[in-house]
Amino acid sequence: MTAIGIYGSAGRMGRAITDAIETAGATLAGGVDAGDDPSPLAAAADVLVDFSTPSAIEAHLAAARAVGTALVIGTTGLTPQHQSLIDAAAADIAILQTGNTSLGVTLLGILVREAAARLGPDWDVEIVEMHHRHKVDAPSGTALLLGEAAARGRDSTLAELRVDSRAGLVGARSEGTIGFASLRGGSVIGDHSVIFAGEGERIELNHRGDDRSIFARGAVRAALWLADQPAGRYRMGDVLGL
Repeated sequence: MTAIGIYGSAGRMGRAITDAIETAGATLAGGVDAGDDPSPLAAAADVLVDFSTPSAIEAHLAAARAVGTALVIGTTGLTPQHQSLIDAAAADIAILQTGNTSLGVTLLGILVREAAARLGPDWDVEIVEMHHRHKVDAPSGTALLLGEAAARGRDSTLAELRVDSRAGLVGARSEGTIGFASLRGGSVIGDHSVIFAGEGERIELNHRGDDRSIFARGAVRAALWLADQPAGRYRMGDVLGL
């Protein structure tokens, strides 16, 4: 059986992944958290799953790369520098990095890309997300993932089209941009809506996460798939053959 190690094992996602491993026909290689040496776990595992913090990513990449262990990264709030480190490590190990491991969100991203590709720039794109009061990053990694999908559908990049906030007299909306709104409160696991607004009509694509186990199950499925892949950088869509 595939042995899966968890970086960030004491967190909410880490605990949920531990439960998901037990029902997926895999084994738990162990888990580490902030301040622990990540190297022994990297050597003991067939594949690693990281739901820790951005500050730990560099050390976790180095540990996995040193022993050739595949790595699923679900940590959000990563910077462009983190992405560059992931790109470099992917030359030697298989890495799947995503803002959301839910299989439903993965499919939603495909639908968003297809809609953006077929609707003109006169259809405005707005992404609204809500999470629990304890979430520290905004927009969510999932919202950014969906924004990237919309940008790809329009043969552009999210960096070129992204609008994060509107306050005060900001003027009319610029055509082709992708807007974000982030809501925080209560115990919401994760709600995401992508709105395509045209003249006289509107399309809304939604996903509601009711239980954290959806992310854990997706992460374990991604880990089992990634363990057999050659070095490179992968997306959740690859797990589903999309």
